Amino acid sequence: MQEASLDRLRSAYDQMKRELHRVIVGQDEVIDQLLIAILTRGHCLLVGVPGLAKTLLISSLARTLDLSFNRIQFTPDLMPGDITGTDLLQIDPETNERTFRFAKGPLFANVVLADEINRTPPKTQAALLESMVERQVTVGGRSHHLPAPFFVLATQNPIEQEGTYPLPEAQLDRFMFMVNVRYPTLDEEREILKRTTGGKPDEPDVVLGGEDLLALQESVREVPVADHVYDYALALTRGTRVRSDAPLAFLREWVTWGAGPRASQYLILGAKAHAALHGRDHVAVEDVQAVAHPVLRHRIVTNFSAAAEGMTSDLIVDRLLQEVDPAAAVGAGVPGVA
Repeated sequence: MQEASLDRLRSAYDQMKRELHRVIVGQDEVIDQLLIAILTRGHCLLVGVPGLAKTLLISSLARTLDLSFNRIQFTPDLMPGDITGTDLLQIDPETNERTFRFAKGPLFANVVLADEINRTPPKTQAALLESMVERQVTVGGRSHHLPAPFFVLATQNPIEQEGTYPLPEAQLDRFMFMVNVRYPTLDEEREILKRTTGGKPDEPDVVLGGEDLLALQESVREVPVADHVYDYALALTRGTRVRSDAPLAFLREWVTWGAGPRASQYLILGAKAHAALHGRDHVAVEDVQAVAHPVLRHRIVTNFSAAAEGMTSDLIVDRLLQEVDPAAAVGAGVPGVA
C-alpha cells in the first residue's frame, strides 16, 4: 500500500471518528468494527438491546460518507417485493399500450439499515440475502444492479425472541462481522443525558464521497500479508471445525459446527483494514487477533453442553486465541497449541 494512500486512509478514519463522536458517546470498538467492514465491502449485524443508538450510529455513519441511506423496519408481514421493488403496469393514455416499469424498493441505497432483521419471514430474508451476496435483486426474472458502494447494516434484539424468525447459519455467514453493542459506562451515560436532554442535537459533517470510499477500498486490498499471517488465520478457522482433521481438542466438548472458509477470508480482509487504520503498511498477527471475535462469534455453533456450562462463542474465541500459537501455525493451517 502506497504511503500516500495510507495517510489518506488514516486521515479519513480520524475525521470520521471525530464526526461520529459529535453524535455518539463512546462505542469506540463498535465504530472501529463498522469502519473496518465498510472499508472491506463487508456487511455487519449489530446485536444489542433497544436504546443503545444502533440506528443513530448507522444513519450518522451514512451522513459522514455522503451516501444514500434507507431504513427498512422488518416486520412479520413484510414481503420480498416490499424491499426489492416491483414491476408496475403502465398504460399509455394516447396509444393504450401497456408496459411494465420497475419501481425500485428501499434496497436501492448505498447504506441500508435492516432494523430487527429477525422479525421478518425467511422468504424476505432470502431476498435480502441475494442483495448482500450478488449486490443485485431479481424481480420478474430480470436482474437489477444495486448502487456502489452497497452495505447492509442489520440490527437484532438479543433479549426478545418471541414471534421472531432466527437467521439461519447460511445467512449469518454472509455478514462479515457480528458486532456486540454494549451498555455505556457510567461516565458515558451521564454524557448522553447531557447531550440529549438539552438543545438541538449535533449532526456530523460529510467526510468522504462515494468515489473516495471506493478508492480507499481498493487501497485496503493492496496491504501485503506474509505467509505466516495467512497460516495463522487458517489455523484459527480450521481449529474450530470439530468434524475436520485438525480440530482443537477442547472444542469437541462445546462446538457442533465451526467456521467455514469465508471466515478465513474475512479475518485477512479485516486485518488488512485494521493494519491500515493504525498506520501500518503490512498485516501482523495482532491485526488478525483484533478482528477474530466479530468474525468468528456468529460462525461457531455451540451445543447443549456449552449452554449448560455458560460457554459462549466469545469465550470460545478467547480460548482459541490463547491456544493457537502463531509460531506453530505454519503450513497447511494446522493449529499449533501454545
